[in-house]
Parts: sequence; structure tokens; C-alpha cells
Amino acid sequence: MTTSNLLLLQKHSSTNALARVSQKYACTIAITPNPYGGSAPRTASSPLRRHAASIISRGHRYSSSRSVATKPRWQLANPPPRAPRSLSQYYSERGFQTYFITHLPSSSVHPDSSGPPSGPHHKLPRSASMPHETSPDSSPAASPPNMLNRNLTVVRIPLRSAKHHFGTTVSRGTRVYNEDTNQAGTITVPAFAKRAPISLVRSKNAMQRSGQGMTADSAFGDPQIFYFAVFDGHGGTECSEFLRDELHGYIEEAAHEFKLGSSLRSRKRQMQLLEESQRLEDDRKRRKEEMGRERVARQAGKQGDGENEGAVEEEENKTSEIMSGPSEGTGRASLANVEMKSAEEVEKSAEIPTTNDEGAIQEVPNAPAISGSDPIPAKVDDLPNAILLERSLIEEYRKTIGGYFRRFKPQYFDLTSSPDEPEGICVPVTVESVLTYAFLRADLDFVTAQARKPDPDDPYVSDFPLNNDEILGSPNHRPPSGHTIGGPTRFKGGSTASVVLVSTPTPAPFWHPAAHASIMVAHVGDTRVLLCETATGLPKPLTSDHHPSSPMESRRLTRYAESLVTDSFGDQRIGGSLANSRAFGDMGHKRIGVSAEPEITRVDMGPAEYSFVVLCSDGVSGTLSDQEIVDIVKENKTPEAGSRAVVEYATEISKDGDNATCQVVRLGGWERRSEGGLGSLGTKEIRDMRKAEALDPRRRRS
Repeated sequence: MTTSNLLLLQKHSSTNALARVSQKYACTIAITPNPYGGSAPRTASSPLRRHAASIISRGHRYSSSRSVATKPRWQLANPPPRAPRSLSQYYSERGFQTYFITHLPSSSVHPDSSGPPSGPHHKLPRSASMPHETSPDSSPAASPPNMLNRNLTVVRIPLRSAKHHFGTTVSRGTRVYNEDTNQAGTITVPAFAKRAPISLVRSKNAMQRSGQGMTADSAFGDPQIFYFAVFDGHGGTECSEFLRDELHGYIEEAAHEFKLGSSLRSRKRQMQLLEESQRLEDDRKRRKEEMGRERVARQAGKQGDGENEGAVEEEENKTSEIMSGPSEGTGRASLANVEMKSAEEVEKSAEIPTTNDEGAIQEVPNAPAISGSDPIPAKVDDLPNAILLERSLIEEYRKTIGGYFRRFKPQYFDLTSSPDEPEGICVPVTVESVLTYAFLRADLDFVTAQARKPDPDDPYVSDFPLNNDEILGSPNHRPPSGHTIGGPTRFKGGSTASVVLVSTPTPAPFWHPAAHASIMVAHVGDTRVLLCETATGLPKPLTSDHHPSSPMESRRLTRYAESLVTDSFGDQRIGGSLANSRAFGDMGHKRIGVSAEPEITRVDMGPAEYSFVVLCSDGVSGTLSDQEIVDIVKENKTPEAGSRAVVEYATEISKDGDNATCQVVRLGGWERRSEGGLGSLGTKEIRDMRKAEALDPRRRRS
């Protein structure tokens, strides 16, 4: 590096970090001033440019010194014009979050339960109270932009802390390492829920009078989309951790690349909402800047400031009216309308383990997934572009991996129609297509990243791919976060995945008893997702185990790949070693049919139709039956306690001590979860027998 470049670096708050980057890559980084404040690096390598830009952004975020302006915009004599934001930038500013935003009645967050206080919020006399005076470092005394009215308070709740709505528990069992991971939060994708019936949608004023809690809108003007996922790694944690950190980003990226539209609004209306929201937000910032300049010019202009702040508050309330949707009524009537089934009506349908004449427990196989709703064609701006994305990904699979993927035809992809003739499209683009694209894209990126790394088991050929005709060249796609994939050496293991997306047609949260909601499950491997039906108390599986012995997987593998191998225990294995016929990673088995194409199930849920949903790894589902899992959850007061009870019981009676993970998500019928069918007593006897057998020292595993 030259002396002049070092001087340029020293002017920046991130000097040391950028110097390390420049020395590591043996290149020169020049800092160019930005007319809007800050600096921009110029390097020859685009990945390095992104790396340096991220360092600069972090430095500007936490540094008090800026390259151009050290004063707020409103104190500048001639502030630079603000560049208009495009809708793609508007979307990119949002993303996956581990919390959800909701509106709660102010009475529920104030000590006085009768309602918000009308006087000052302190015990000082009125003469000692001071009016709100804004300063450059303080926010105006106005409601937040997404505040519906003064009787509601905007609350940001970490999802993992909301134990009455969600619970997750993880145990490594008796294994040395825990290879299970999980994720939960809100994701920025357009809504896919069905529109609510008109008779069930109430006006905004009626919703405000009811004072019920409701979730906020997303960046698309739709209610928030909730994301839950469980990943079970095998051979290590690299693949499961990659999916935990990146898979939600792949789904968001795929929805953006497909230009997916909302199912609740027309595309034109959606663009109008976003443009109107952006305009109002820019107007609010402009008014705030004008107020700042007036305060500098007039020290005694408090009355004018109050008028301006009132105007800003009016604009913010207008913004909330535009972006808020209708809400639904209270759920007591919905809970009362659920027709509970008796124990006699449900007993024949319940699949409960039994005992034989010798007293041994006869296990029941896991039931296949229920038949969900048919895919609904999505609103896509550029249909030919979406079809080209699908075909380019499959072509990339054929060239890089080959084998099974030379004749690979995903269920939700259109590989035969002409993209230039939209009326001749055979397979429409759906949300299922976007999820399939995201899963396959993430798997291909992971496999190609591992193929370029040295093989720790064979250092003499570590510089070459597994097969010259299998993985070629360098990657042309990076994960959404821009981070590297995996560790320094080649990882040959993989991971299963079960992802649950929940979308509602109104701002009423999906756990409200009167709420309608749509649930979308994308599944690969042998992790498990179960719905508990309120009326019967029976589990409704949303996933099937992807084992080579299942009829669907057996037909797929024997038709396109190789024959299966049966081990000494009678279990079929693909390639002689792998128990799962679908998984992420497992690069040594890709050519013989181990695919990450997800099995997708969609269920449209009515008010209080289901009590809760359970996501669990095979450390739980391989030990307990579906009915036992939901019955254990029924006996607990909160989803958090239910997930903990399931994992503790599965770990206690497990014979192999596998890693165990369980997530429980509350749905509308939670309050009546134990009233339908056999309740939680249907499997009580068999659960007691399992526990007694596990505690018996004569039968205890070594």
C-alpha cells in the first residue's frame, strides 16, 4: 500500500479493519467521499468491495465522526438532496427478525388496568411537571408511525420470550454433540393466505373499540408472516447451522427474484400502498427537519413547534390508517362453536401403541402427511422471468452434479412450456414454486461450496473436485448474507429441514380464536410437523418421513437412481449408508438421488379449528408416536412448558439417546386443547409403561 492510501484510511473510523483487508488481499483500497455523508471503497474485486463496504457501514453506524457532515441534516444550510428509494430498496431494508410487532391495549401495559391515565404519568404536582421539549437528540412527542390510536401501544416482543405463544426446547441426549438447530421469527415475504370472508371482517373503528391486540403489517402492507423451522444435522453441525442462519434469507431472496405478489391485494394496490407509505414517511422527515431549523432560528417558538408536531402526528396516523387492515372479533363465540367429538367417536381413529401378550410395546408407524389444499397460482409481475429462473437452476444442477439430476423434474416447476407464451404455461407459478426454488438453491450453494474445499480424508487429491464431471468451476451465487459457507475443510454430512410459514388475511394474530390463517409446510427428511385438531384431539401430520422404504420415495429412487440396500436390521439405506432419501448436503449421495426438493403441504385453518402445531426432530418422533407427542403438550399450560415436557420425556425413555428438539406454536383452539376426543388420557397408560421400563435397572440401556 502507498503512503497516500494509508493517509486516506486513517481518516476513516474503520482504519484498522480496512488496513487488514487491504494487506490480506494485497490490493489498494481508495476511499471516495459520498455526497450524502460517509465514504465508499473502490477495489478491483467485487467480493472484496462488498467486504470493505460492510466494514465502512459498521464504522459509520457506531462512529461519531463522519466524512462530510458532523451536524444533523436540519442544521445544514443547504442539505444535500435525499436520493429516492426504490421499492426493491424498501423491501431490502426489512428482513428476517426474531421478534414480532404487535399492538396491545394501553391498559394492558400500564399498571392501572382500568385504562390509560388521563393525567400526568408521575406523582409530582402539576406545577412541577414540565412540558415535552424536543431537542436534536430526542424524538417528538408523537405516536409512532404504526400506532393506530392513543389507546393502543406498539410492542416488539421477542418470539422466544413469548412463552404463552411459542416454546422451543433442545437436548443433546446422550450424544457428545448436539447437531440439531432451530429458528423462529418473522419473514419478509408477501402474504399467501386466503382472503377472509366478508361477513367476518370488521371495520377499523370497530376494531379500535374492541381494543384487542393485533400484529402489525409487514413491508408489503400485509400482516406479518411467521417462520418456524427445525433442522436435524447428521455428520456434523455445519449444514444444520447453515440452514438455521441462511434458509430464511433464501426464501426472501427467491420471493423477490420471482417478483411474487400478495394474495390479499392486487399488485397495483400493493405498489400504491408502498409508494404512499414512502411519501408520508419522507414528508414526516421533512417536517421534522423544518421544525429543527425553526428551533434554531427562534428560541421562543414553542407554539409553532407544537403545531408542527401535531401535523406530524396527523400524518403518522394517516400512515397507520393506510397500512393497517381490518381485524376480527373476539374468539369466545368461535371457541364455543367448535363441535367437540366424544371419546367413542374418536377412539377408532386414534393410532395409539399397544402391548402384545408378552407385555412388549407394539409401535405404530408414523402416518403420512394429510392431503392439503391445492396450490393457488400466485401473482407474479414477470412470468417469463420466473420460468427462466426455474429452468436455469435445473440446468445448473445438470451441469454441476449430473446423475439423477439429468432427468430431474420438480413437481412445482414448469420445464416444458415456452416462457414467451404465458397463456400456454402448463404449471403455474405458486408459493410452492418459490419455496422449492429456495430449497434447491440453498442446497446447490452448500454442495458446491464444499466441493471446492480440501478433503481431510484424502489430502493428496484435496485440490480437485470429487469427480471432474460432477462439480466444475467457481460459484456464481452467494448466500443472501454474503457470508462464507461451512468451515475450512470439506463437509460430507447433511441435514434435514422442516419449515412452517403462517400467514393471516387480517392483522388479527393467528393465535386468536376467531382468526383465519394459512399454514405452509416445506419438508425434507424425517423431522416431523403435527397439527392438533381441536374437536378430536388427534394429530394431523403435515410431513412424511423421507426414508427409502416409503412407497413414494422407493418409486422415485428406483425409477431415476439406483437400487436400495437393506442392512442387517431390515432398514433400507440409499447408497448403503444414508437413512434419509431427501436431505440438504450429503454431497457423496447427490448423484444417486438424494435431493433437497421439499414436500410441501398447505392447510387453510378456520377459527379455533386447530389447537397448536408441533415441530420436532427424529429424536422425539423416533421415540414417541404422534398421539403421545400431542397428548403431552395438552397437559401443560403454555407452549413453552409443553415443548420442555416433550423433550424431557423423550430423552428419558430414549434407547439411543439421540438429539431431541421440539417447538410448540399456539393456535386459535389452544384453550380447548384437552376437551376433544380422548383428551390427554388416551396415551396415559402407554406413557407410564414406557417410563417404568426406562427406569427399570434390569432393562436400562448400557
